[in-house]
Amino acid sequence: MQIPCPWCGVRDEYEFLCGGAAHIARPPLDADDRQWGEYLFFRDNPKGVHLERWRHVHGCGQWFNVARHTVTHEILSVYAATEPAPR
Repeated sequence: MQIPCPWCGVRDEYEFLCGGAAHIARPPLDADDRQWGEYLFFRDNPKGVHLERWRHVHGCGQWFNVARHTVTHEILSVYAATEPAPR
């Protein structure tokens, strides 16, 4: 799989580290154990488009988000970590 880094261009997957699902909201500090458990251990595992965080470890070191189809591995969108999810 090749991933287009917004800063370095298209590179092979081995240069990157997947940081998991993007746009996960951290619960407030006074959240109960159930809320923290769900935040830490439960994630969606969709068959289809998934929004993920990636870091270009062996390149510029920047974090960014990728909209990727989990079946075909087609990358539909790449956007900055500070940008909202694409529609």
